[in-house]
This record gives sequence, structure tokens and C-alpha cells, in this order.
Amino acid sequence: MGRLFGTDGVRGVANADLTAEMALGLSVAAAHVLAEAGTFAGHRPTAVVGRDPRASGEFLEAAVVAGLASAGVDVLRVGVLPTPAVAYLTGALRADLGVMLSASHNAMPDNGIKFFARGGHKLADELEDKIEAVYEAHRHGEPWERPTGAGVGRVRSYEEGFGQYVGHLLDVLPNRLDGLKIVLDEAHGAASGVSPEAFARAGAEVVTIGAEPDGLNINDGCGSTHLGQLKAAVVEHGADLGIAHDGDADRCLAVDHTGEEVDGDQILAVLALAMRERSALRAETVVATVMSNLGFKLAMEREGIALVQTAVGDRYVLEEMKEHGFALGGEQSGHVIILDHATTGDGTLTGLMLAARVAETGRTLRELAGVMERLPQVLINVPDVDKSRVGSSADLAAAVAEAERELGSTGRVLLRPSGTEPLVRVMVEAADIDQARSVAGRLADAVKSALG
Repeated sequence: MGRLFGTDGVRGVANADLTAEMALGLSVAAAHVLAEAGTFAGHRPTAVVGRDPRASGEFLEAAVVAGLASAGVDVLRVGVLPTPAVAYLTGALRADLGVMLSASHNAMPDNGIKFFARGGHKLADELEDKIEAVYEAHRHGEPWERPTGAGVGRVRSYEEGFGQYVGHLLDVLPNRLDGLKIVLDEAHGAASGVSPEAFARAGAEVVTIGAEPDGLNINDGCGSTHLGQLKAAVVEHGADLGIAHDGDADRCLAVDHTGEEVDGDQILAVLALAMRERSALRAETVVATVMSNLGFKLAMEREGIALVQTAVGDRYVLEEMKEHGFALGGEQSGHVIILDHATTGDGTLTGLMLAARVAETGRTLRELAGVMERLPQVLINVPDVDKSRVGSSADLAAAVAEAERELGSTGRVLLRPSGTEPLVRVMVEAADIDQARSVAGRLADAVKSALG
């Protein structure tokens, strides 16, 4: 069996790949691994559990809560809140672990389980491996240690979490948003309540779309993966900007007043300059991934800001930031980490900080984002292939080498297996969009042929 944990927890089709039995078992295993020190220290371990609005989150939450309580962990159910809110509350409440049920930007039938360690930090690979090992050992007959009587965990709702998280966001905002009109697309997801509340309390005039979750409509034609509705709404309402989240609101993309997209690279560039002005950009360095647009790298060089690049995945960005004490990092997809105020990507915080920069400077988002010029970049997802062979196929290596020769120094090629979906991503960057499309199309065909 392959490793259960991907780049962002355990994901799959709810009730098919990710079952109630698995959710319960993983939660007990996580309790044994993450709460063990608290148990032996003589206090009752505590867990914070939250979810996005997916219908399947209801039964998966019940399974997770049952598993944790059966292992002797007291549970605080915070309900529907963004992933970064669960991470924040795990740290703020000094819980031993946090659990978020979400498949982020994935379609509604999927769901996922993400664990946080003390302090609200994502788990290192070694901890995930330990949880998986304990889970597998039990599946193969090793009994759990089961408390009884007063030793079982207690469960209660923690409704104060909503206000606590919103208050935190407002506390760290450098300036108010008075005078701004902002459209928020909540993807019918986890931030449908907290994000409009935070922006309104910060002084913005707020228009919301995609903020009526019914359990089935999450990410359905809206949010950060489908910006069409937001672009139209920004123009229709004459708004200063638009902010889009994904299902669990750990990412943020934006739209300027003309309806043009502002991606994660541009958001990083704007925030880097703002943080440097406030002397908050430690070592005058930004961390990004190898997927970042070449235009971002050139803009940072021009502005005298160092760029450190990592493998794709916000966890790798975060690891680099924590290891070297950097304050800002993120991905083109909109995962932006402001480490002084969050332990993970926080889409609402990112959107607030971006809007604060617009309000502070009096400049449009279009002007601010103009600090970098995006070079044409084409991304093709190739499904139904053996993604594990991306790095070992000789035929594919030959196709990549040929593409790189054609592009020369004016472009680049990146092939990588998705960490959360069964597909391979083909990215080609070039000075000319037609060339980028042509090369990307040929490489996508090569991936199908070599790995199909």
C-alpha cells in the first residue's frame, strides 16, 4: 500500500477512499502519537476539530471526534471554520493537536483529514509516518490502549472560536480598510462567515458572492479555482478589488478593479514591498516555489529582495521559512504564509493585508501588482497516468530535454506529480504565449504516451 499522507494530509473520495472507519482509526493513531506527551505529563490532552461545509464532513467529523474521545482526548468542536483558523486556535488554546476536515480546492465528493501539532503547526513527514504506522499496526491486529470510565475524552462545542479568530485577524492588520469596496468570493466554503465579518469590521464596504454553503456547492464554479464570477462582480459593482478563497480558505487570489486576475506571485510581490517598508521582511527575503513565474524572480531582483525557492507545496515553503526565520513565503496558487501572524497559509489574512496595502497607499491594486510582469506560463494537468514514474521515464526525459533546448534561456519546463490528485502537471514558461502553448501541448502528449 502507498503512503496515506500526501502533501496536504489524507485525501480521497469521501465514503469510498476516505471512510468513517479510516477517519476514526487515523484520529486514534494521531491521539497516540501527538497527545502522548501530554498524557504522560499528567494532564488531559485536548484537540481542536474543525471542518469545511462539505456534507461528508458531518459524518467524518463524528468519526474523528469519536476516535479522539475514545483515546482519552478532550475535544473542542469549532464547527465550520477555515483551515488557518483551526491552526490558530490549536495554538491559541494550547491544544495538543488540531484536526481539519477538508479537501481544500477539490470538488465536493472529496474530503480530507489534516492534523496539526501543538502550536498549530503542520506535521513533519516523520510524525505523519508515525501516525500511519500506528494506524496500520491496529488494522493488522494490534490492540489500542483504551481508557474507560472517567478516562474517556469529553466533547463540547467551542463557539467562541469564530470571534477569537476574527479578532486575531483584526489585531494584526496594519491599517483599516475604510473607503474600499471589496467583493469576496467565499467558494461556498469554510470562510463564508468569518471573511465577510473580518473585512466589514476592518472598515470595507463588502459585497459577497459564493457565501451560501449548502454542503454540496463548495468550489462549484466559484472561488479561487473559478474566478469568472468574481471578475464580473468586481466590474459590475465598481469595486476596488476582489478576493477569492478556496474551500478551506488557506489560499487567496485577487482581482483588480478592471477585472484582471492578480495571482499569488503578484500578491507576494506586493506584500514583500509593504513588509519591507515596515521593517517586517526579515533578511529582506521571500520564499517561493519552483512554480513561481520568472517575472516574480526578476521583480524581486530589481527591488533588491532575495528569493529562496523550494519544491512545490506550502509545507516546503513553511519548512524553509521556519528553518531560517523568514517572514513571508507562498505559492503562485495563492497559499501565502505570513509567519509572524499565522502558522500556515491564511487566505483571509492575505486578502486583508493586500487590501490594507491598497488603502494605505491610495494606489489601485492594478498599479501595485505592476511591480512584476508575468511571463506567459501554460499549465496542463494530465490525468490518468502513472505519476510515480515522472522522474524515471527515459522517453519523458528526452522530451523535456528537447523542449528545454527549444526554449533556451528565455523559458523553462517543469513536470511534477500532483501531491493531492492522480495527475501530472506540465508547466511551460516562455517569452511568447504561442510557443509556451505549443511546447506544453507536446509535453502533455509525451506524458500520456510515456506514463499512460
